[in-house]
Amino acid sequence: MNNNQIVVQENPMMIIDGIKLDRVQQSMEKIQDFQKVIQNTLVEGHDYGQAFYGASKPSLLKPGAEKILMLLGLSSEYEIIEKIQDYDDGFFAYTVRCILKKNGQVITEGLGHCNSKEKKYEGDKQDKYMLGNTCLKMAKKRAQVDAALTVGSLSDIFTQDLEDMAQFNQSERLETMNPDDAENMKINFGKYKGRTIKEIYAADEGYVKWLSEKAKDPAVKKAAEMVLKGDSQIEGQTSIDNIDAAIDETVNESELPWNDENVPF
Repeated sequence: MNNNQIVVQENPMMIIDGIKLDRVQQSMEKIQDFQKVIQNTLVEGHDYGQAFYGASKPSLLKPGAEKILMLLGLSSEYEIIEKIQDYDDGFFAYTVRCILKKNGQVITEGLGHCNSKEKKYEGDKQDKYMLGNTCLKMAKKRAQVDAALTVGSLSDIFTQDLEDMAQFNQSERLETMNPDDAENMKINFGKYKGRTIKEIYAADEGYVKWLSEKAKDPAVKKAAEMVLKGDSQIEGQTSIDNIDAAIDETVNESELPWNDENVPF
């Protein structure tokens, strides 16, 4: 460090003291109102949808991000800030910056990255050399959603556009699912939306059987199968226990016609 350079550290309270709290309150209220407008305007399943396993918020999708930018009157520009294009091995990677502007002024930026080694592209039937274009589009989309979440202060109601991450984690979700996971999995569609498979089974066993055969989500299908299988195992064990108990009861109530001294063999 240059000895002549002077570093001045400001007390955070000095910054707060310079803020007009009434304006801050108005800004916070506007943010909350804007969030409500977004929640009431965007369409579930089209503008936002299921996020990766374990997420507490839905993921914002590309159509939803585009609507948000339109509502705010923002235009977007894209810049590739890093790229790898290895045509010999068929490996492609891109990092893209999305720049949001209004009336020519930069408002905020978002970043997105994608590469062809991501698990979702393993075993992809398309020409591996076409993955370059696919990864570039994905990186661009991720950057746009990142920017939309930032500019709209929407990170507390939506997560990043990771519907591809849901696919990425699907195999792990299936492999690691245990009986408790299966019973407590909530259904997000149909007449039992919002209820767990265990709750549904208690009310409508036939619906759980239908899920085990017809559910489009592999995780839901496996969970329903596990609940049904688990219940049948419990019933089977109960039957065995009842038989054992009956035998024990019979033995206990019977008076054997011999003892150790007069065994007939």
